[in-house]
Amino acid sequence: MDLYSTKDNPVPEGAICGVVTTADGVRLRIARWKPAEGACRGTVCVFSGRTEKIEKYFETVRDLLRRGFAVAVLDWRGQGGSQRLLTNPMKGHVKHFAEYQRDLEAFMTELVLPDMPGPHFALAHSMGASIMLDHARRGGRFFDRMFLVAPMLDLSLVKHDVAARRLARALSGVGLSRAYVPRARRVRLNELHFDGNRLTSDAVRFARNLTITMEQPHLDVGPPTIGWVKAAYDLMETLADPATARAIRQPLLMVAAGADSIVSTPSIEHLGTRLIAGAHIVIPGARHELLQERDIFREPLLAAFDAFIPGSAAA
Repeated sequence: MDLYSTKDNPVPEGAICGVVTTADGVRLRIARWKPAEGACRGTVCVFSGRTEKIEKYFETVRDLLRRGFAVAVLDWRGQGGSQRLLTNPMKGHVKHFAEYQRDLEAFMTELVLPDMPGPHFALAHSMGASIMLDHARRGGRFFDRMFLVAPMLDLSLVKHDVAARRLARALSGVGLSRAYVPRARRVRLNELHFDGNRLTSDAVRFARNLTITMEQPHLDVGPPTIGWVKAAYDLMETLADPATARAIRQPLLMVAAGADSIVSTPSIEHLGTRLIAGAHIVIPGARHELLQERDIFREPLLAAFDAFIPGSAAA
């Protein structure tokens, strides 16, 4: 498997790309880097959100390398350069979010623990952050600390949340779990525009990420299936259970975006006030993809990372 460059988004130097295989036989694309100079301060494992790919995080990889960390990244099953799960490769689908825990297990045991220097830290976004919270809830301790950006604890973009949950479960129950979620029509790539997007207020980074998709469409993934939506709601309900906050002993920091219209910032604040070993902050005015945001929002995010993750050369 390969990594792909664009004019404005070259592959960071020193990349090693490969494959790990999960316990249920799914092939995952992975990539890793080690600092070219100086002592290595540990490894940051980057976990993306739904639809994202390793290429989208090249800028973040460079930020981490400059801070003296080794970096390891994976594409979750069904997206990026990893194995697709259905005949239609554009369908984003899982039956249960526990399947992502198999991805995490393979990534850590086959790549990170044997080959990447400790201590190990997690930097996760959106869906990836909710997967990390589920890992911590289950008692997993792969990481010394977790830095979770806009974790998916509830959805803001769904107007009728309770009805959507019931519909997803009903349709999955009658055998439609692999169908796309109902919508008027699918948006084409050439119809995506910066104006009105919910993800970032940075036009340059928005264009950079769109170029990745335009030049390498096989890395893209379309809307989620009904089954994925049901599985996501199941996990979000579990994470909202008061027992979850009591069960998590993992040191972590959640960073929410004040103008997030994708996931619920109030839900992040609610969990953050109840964690035993965790905390949260909110960056006012920022949209959902904080690592793809303007520097006025991105720099406070990185400053929080430097303060929370021990050993950062930028601290």
